[in-house]
Amino acid sequence: MKQVTEPAPLVRTLFYVLKDIQYNVRASRWQEHGKTGGHFTLWVITGGSGTIDIGGNRLPLGRGTCCLADPDAAVELTADEDGLIYYRVSFEPWSVCGAGSGSGTGQNEPSGGGFPFQGEALCHPFSTCMDYLESIYRHRDSDDDLEQLDNHVRFQEWMRFLLAQNRSSSYEGNMRQAVEQSIELIKEQYRDVWTVNALADRANVARWQYSRLFKELTGQIPLDYLNGVRIDRAKKLLLTTDDRLYDIAQNVGFSNEYYFNRRFKQTLGISPGQYRRHYREHARVFAPFLEDFLVALGITPVVECSHRGWGRQEYLGLHDVPVLDLAEEDEDDLSRHHPDFIMLDSGFDKWIPNDRLGRLAPTFHMPHPGEDWRSTLHKAARLLGRTDRVEEVIRHYEQKARDARSVLGRSTRGQTVAFLRISALGISLYAGPDYGYTGPILYKDLGLAPHSLVMEMEQETRKMNLPPEWLERLDADHLFITFDRRHSSVPGEERAILETASWQALPAVKKRCVYEVDFMTWMNYGVISNSKKIDDVLKVLA
Repeated sequence: MKQVTEPAPLVRTLFYVLKDIQYNVRASRWQEHGKTGGHFTLWVITGGSGTIDIGGNRLPLGRGTCCLADPDAAVELTADEDGLIYYRVSFEPWSVCGAGSGSGTGQNEPSGGGFPFQGEALCHPFSTCMDYLESIYRHRDSDDDLEQLDNHVRFQEWMRFLLAQNRSSSYEGNMRQAVEQSIELIKEQYRDVWTVNALADRANVARWQYSRLFKELTGQIPLDYLNGVRIDRAKKLLLTTDDRLYDIAQNVGFSNEYYFNRRFKQTLGISPGQYRRHYREHARVFAPFLEDFLVALGITPVVECSHRGWGRQEYLGLHDVPVLDLAEEDEDDLSRHHPDFIMLDSGFDKWIPNDRLGRLAPTFHMPHPGEDWRSTLHKAARLLGRTDRVEEVIRHYEQKARDARSVLGRSTRGQTVAFLRISALGISLYAGPDYGYTGPILYKDLGLAPHSLVMEMEQETRKMNLPPEWLERLDADHLFITFDRRHSSVPGEERAILETASWQALPAVKKRCVYEVDFMTWMNYGVISNSKKIDDVLKVLA
């Protein structure tokens, strides 16, 4: 009888082939749209901000964002005002198909399948993601066979790093996701009456499993976590309003003032009234890039923000205050300084997301219209209990501006002025009397005459990239300039424009009427910043 041999089982091994990796630095308001081609494409954002639209799904971009698009997907990429820096990685999944052990046969081919995730992807910790990408990019063109193999291995390890965080959920994963969603529900609906049974039912998870997963995710049992959210909200209201304790207790979800007082003291060791009095007088405030307003009100921030591409705000004189570099550090570094209160403007979440800062201390989102610094100063004063100082600060500034305007009116009659911000990406011309960091001071407060190009800018534009043909027309009598080092790949790259023939041909350059000013002083809206701008102008034009 002839023996029939069963075929060996098919073995399938999946791996990924890197097709292309690019590192791109895009200018302000840059935009690109098209299709991804025949490969999967990943964008990993390392700096700046913007948006990406993948097949109609629009996602915000900021440092640490990772987004995936399928082959031949329609994609539109847009940079915000501060530009966009990112890696673009194209790859293809492949599979090795062959018979089982000892067969010696097989076939390599593109897998032709989908991918376990698309759109925005997790890539934490981001420093690990960057280590992989920088190494892969650095060795992308190596001619050495062994180095090519090493780079292939690095790419597989990076893909495994991403897949481990973004793979499809199991049943346990689905339960965990449901509990995570209920935690977000608590944060939004903390005023409602909740029991553990009600939360577990809402998540469609058995009570014992719900409590176990909740403790794993938060380190607390559900009702303690709920009360913690309520206390955090109460802390913010105690610092930012004059509401009665009874009203605050009702607002955050406590059934009565007595229970609110008891829970608050159990949590913080002092009563709500003591907390309000103490922290309004001695608050350790973190106000990133709003420090100017604190110092003007006589408050020293607990930590000062800086950026390695811009430096720190030296003009504030906060030499004994610790510095937090936003390009390198995050909320973990900030937590070591134990802020009692955080004051943010609307643009800060591109550095550290607001929800993460909210875990450290009560957080107030400051409406900050920029040019209307007086309004921001009034709001900060009300928030921090310093309303008695505001009018004196404003009067002092306005008297200084009037005096300077009178002097400059005599010394600069008939002469024009422009302000330029220069970086490795190019030159930006700042707007006229109504918009931007500089226009309201130069052209409104000091009454200087803007160059005609300034007035040709579009309405409500704060700055614009200056094309070569506009630079040739820039025959202003005086130029104030500052250098943005953020986009420089090597030291001094931002200053290369000064050696060009087009720059040397400018009338202000020939007459030596170009004045370099401090970046952080002039790229700020605060009253101290504006006062220093007046000092700088008087020094060279009076």
